[in-house]
Amino acid sequence: MATRISKNLRISLIAVLLAGLSAGASLVGFEALVNATDPPELTIEKSTIVLDREGRLLRPFVAAEGRWRLPFVLGDLDPKLVEMLLTFEDRRFREHRGVDPRALVRAFLQMLTSGRIVSGGSTISMQLVRLLEGGSTRNVQGKLRQILAALALERRNSKDEIMEAYLTLAPYGGNIEGVRSASLAWFGKEPRRLTIAEAALLVALPQAPEARRPDRNTDAARRARNRVLARLLQAGLLNAEEEAAARREPVPARRRPFPKLAPHLSERLVRAHPGIEEHRTTLDKGLQQRLELLAQERAEALGSRLSVAILVVNHQTGDILASVGSAGLLDEGREGFIDMTRAVRSPGSTLKPLIYGLGFDMGIAHPESLIEDRPTGFARYVPANFDREFQGTVTVRRALQLSLNIPAVKMLEAVGPARLLSRLRRAGAHAVLPDMSPPGLAIGLGGIGLTLTDLTRIFAAIANDGRAVTLREYLDDEGKSGREKRVLDERSAWYLGSILSGAPVPAGVPKGNIAFKTGTSYGYRDAWALGFDGRYLVGVWSGRPDAAPIAGLVGIDAAAPILFDTFTRIADPAPLPAAPPGVLIAATADLPPPLQRVRGSGSQEIDGSSIPEIAYPPEGARLELGITGKTENPLALKVRNGSPPFTWFADGTPIDRKTFSRTSLWRPDGGGFLSLSVVDGHGLSSRVSIFVE
Repeated sequence: MATRISKNLRISLIAVLLAGLSAGASLVGFEALVNATDPPELTIEKSTIVLDREGRLLRPFVAAEGRWRLPFVLGDLDPKLVEMLLTFEDRRFREHRGVDPRALVRAFLQMLTSGRIVSGGSTISMQLVRLLEGGSTRNVQGKLRQILAALALERRNSKDEIMEAYLTLAPYGGNIEGVRSASLAWFGKEPRRLTIAEAALLVALPQAPEARRPDRNTDAARRARNRVLARLLQAGLLNAEEEAAARREPVPARRRPFPKLAPHLSERLVRAHPGIEEHRTTLDKGLQQRLELLAQERAEALGSRLSVAILVVNHQTGDILASVGSAGLLDEGREGFIDMTRAVRSPGSTLKPLIYGLGFDMGIAHPESLIEDRPTGFARYVPANFDREFQGTVTVRRALQLSLNIPAVKMLEAVGPARLLSRLRRAGAHAVLPDMSPPGLAIGLGGIGLTLTDLTRIFAAIANDGRAVTLREYLDDEGKSGREKRVLDERSAWYLGSILSGAPVPAGVPKGNIAFKTGTSYGYRDAWALGFDGRYLVGVWSGRPDAAPIAGLVGIDAAAPILFDTFTRIADPAPLPAAPPGVLIAATADLPPPLQRVRGSGSQEIDGSSIPEIAYPPEGARLELGITGKTENPLALKVRNGSPPFTWFADGTPIDRKTFSRTSLWRPDGGGFLSLSVVDGHGLSSRVSIFVE
């Protein structure tokens, strides 16, 4: 015992002497010694963190050696914690230059009178040197290095930088380092608003982090916290009532898990961008939490090996607000480690809206056009409806709302599988064809590979007035640039929204302002639901990640209820948009004759010479008609090929119908961009875009 006191006495005497020298700072030799000392760099490897759009923590990752060392900004810390820390540890931190001579003298005198070390006299700067370098301060050389390095450290760095570094490295038990990690681990919250008792415990733990770990020695943690409270009362930082109330507050007896929200997206971003400490995403933490819980609950109700994936997108901006890749990352029975928002699967009937939208674009169909739902063969391809029944003659609106297969294939035959594949790619979807074969009619009913993310892009384009939407996960990525590719005409996209908002809803779900489409892949392997309102788009997948068939798994029962539940968890829904200019709202009988019925081509090839082509005006023409002047010249319209009668449309509105004539004169109502189209007697069409003034 005497030997240890004697050794500590020598170290303390030297420390006091050096402190006196540093306080005087008049000795040239000592100044030179400090100037020659290289302080440790304040470069600290921290945990990589993933944040939501508001900067809230979604998921942290461990730093080197498995340490939880979360970054933070000093300004985000509860100020009373710093005030308590300085009162208890380093009262003159803002005044001294790295070493506090009075504190060292006090520590030396306390040791002389008690025969043991009562307080170390180390400043925050000296403790930071020890944390950064890991050297011993139980010998003369170590103490000398600590003092000199602390003095040099303060000459290079500000007080706030030193305090922030200390509170990033301070140990709080186990593999927890830093005040932010400790606040989350012991209290389950960020250190922005701490109770007096919580702040006092965070002040006490770094002095003996293992001996005072709340989960292993709650009594030791409580005693250490109460000693801090007593010191704060003595210093006048607390009154007696506050100190007594803080003593009554329980000490946490267990360590809380760190958040692990959006695990699939978080891991993907961290792997794709190594070296980045902070990933700021477009996600909304609250919505993500609610939907992860929803996915887990619904998967449990569906079956033991089924999973659920959900995507929520603001289709006006492209921001992904929630990304649920599975019903539970650690659920091995559901293969929760697989991100089903990125898994390639058969989309079932979910592409039918785009097929009909192309028909609207080409001028060969209208929502009220009639189409046949009867047994039909397309060369060697003979599709059937899901229920094996046929509706006969129905409107296109009804065919899409009931998701009839025969009419959809008829429409796809008319628009062409290659055109559908091209529009999928224009929307940003990465379609996978079986065996790299050319697209056939089967792709309209699910004979193609797409992911939930792909389908979200496709439906986002429909919801966004027909323009492709660039989805983004990083908040600082470039948003909508105004250069989005057009997937569908604005009027065609509106037609689809109008139709899908009238689709039959699942049992027990009130009909709302949501346009949605369900789908079921071959063999009941995948159930889909995608829907949108005026601002948000939701995509849902359910099924088994291993693609095993599930009897009775259909989109309307297994996916659509999840979609509607998701919309109830979104804070600010928006109504679907009003009809854009040029929309033709009419009953079937009031449509132009070529639009009254969709004329399928069967398996017959169409001679190119029979397809109408607008001969004048040419595509992209800029024509001066004197619209803003005193006179207004008519615009000559000419069509070649095709079969009469011909019906002309301007921005989707019929403007002229000539029985046999291939020329027509028309006066526009105003200048600007125009979309002209002509439909012949067989329902074939041609379109150009021009500018008139």
